[in-house]
Amino acid sequence: MSSSIKKTLIALSISSALAAPSAFATNGYFAHGYSTTEKSLAGAGVAYSQDAMAIANNPAGIAGMGERLDVGAALFNPNRSFTTTGGSSATDGCSPQGCNFRIGPNSVESDSNLFFIPHIAYNWQLDSNTSFAVAAYGNGGMNTTYKKGTATLPVNPTGAPGNTHQTFGGVFGGSSAGVGDATGVNLAQLFINASYAKKINKDHALGASLIFAYQEFKADGLGAFAAQSSDPANLSNNGDDSSTGFGVKLGWQGKVAPDVTIGVSYQSKISMSEFDDYAGLFAEGGDFDIPASSSIGLAWKTSDRSTLVVDVQSIYYSDIAAISNPIANIFTCAPGAPTVGGTGDGCLGGSNGAGFGWDDMTVVKVGYEWEQNDMTWRVGLSNGSQPIADSETMFNILAPAVIETHITGGFTMPIDSASEFTFAAMYAPSNSVSGTSPFDGQQTIEIEMDQLEFQGTYTMKF
Repeated sequence: MSSSIKKTLIALSISSALAAPSAFATNGYFAHGYSTTEKSLAGAGVAYSQDAMAIANNPAGIAGMGERLDVGAALFNPNRSFTTTGGSSATDGCSPQGCNFRIGPNSVESDSNLFFIPHIAYNWQLDSNTSFAVAAYGNGGMNTTYKKGTATLPVNPTGAPGNTHQTFGGVFGGSSAGVGDATGVNLAQLFINASYAKKINKDHALGASLIFAYQEFKADGLGAFAAQSSDPANLSNNGDDSSTGFGVKLGWQGKVAPDVTIGVSYQSKISMSEFDDYAGLFAEGGDFDIPASSSIGLAWKTSDRSTLVVDVQSIYYSDIAAISNPIANIFTCAPGAPTVGGTGDGCLGGSNGAGFGWDDMTVVKVGYEWEQNDMTWRVGLSNGSQPIADSETMFNILAPAVIETHITGGFTMPIDSASEFTFAAMYAPSNSVSGTSPFDGQQTIEIEMDQLEFQGTYTMKF
């Protein structure tokens, strides 16, 4: 293939990847895997790298890998919903922190259920022991769009005696009465990863990545929380905002026995610029950093034509205040007029502002690969405790990332001596979390999600 054609393909692929940030929400809001090969193994592969996209998992895996281009895309189908039941009939009860409000009761499904997510990676073999690769891919994200729903809110959110309530449209009553404009969020993350790896001897390799991260975010329908926001003008309905930052990933792969390889990788916390247009929503004035993560894995070549892989991944959501702070912090906020906002570090956007209440997440991934004639087949299963406590279901209507199990499969088929096609499918069975509303002790809120994904990658080897 001529160099001009190669350059054109790379440019087109990178343009597509940059134009379509991700909307994954599988392990919390991280993707369950990155390369199509690894996705068909439930995301496992930190000790078993087979393509240039492997740098998203462990940069050490490309050491000595031949020159290749991997380009593809996923069709991702997350189905999100929530159901509210019960609720106080005496909705005019008030306290110094404000007045109760009731969501619905109703059952609402999110729209926007299909996402196209491209990726690209190119590996240059510098010599037999050294490689350099660049990749663009989606790290994660979250999207909800609820076009139905109502909420019963106090007319005076500061909790004046004798307060009355009124029913408004929108999940949290953020629309004009009865209109029911869309409520939801859209968080999308794109990584551009440049990696260098080198074999330090025949059995061990080290790798390092410099990662540029780009985020987009918007939120709609949250105006009912203006009295509890430190900056109500920058709380909701401000369109798309973006932030950027840099981080690093370090990795090692080593053969510890004739048929056993171990891999370890660590990705740093990425300090992102603030979402200024949502400084009244996220804790610390719109700060929304990307949490650190680590993985350890094993690859056991069980025969000449089969391999078992096992990974354990940890995602440190608790280090990010906007993600980990509980909704209960909002009760330390003294509410004010909606145009002025509240006072106190627990207000939305405050230094200890209320958030989504997510815990750290640990995921175990197991995959098995075998060769049959010219085909390579793969299956996988992963499981991890989802990060949302039952006390945090109300705010997580916006981000119902409750998936715990992924069932995967796929294959690689040769096209000719210098190209191949890889396919992966993922099904995440429905999971739900149910808890009591913090604003109405007699109301139960259940959030639920299931997922389906298909991803394909075309590979050219040079």
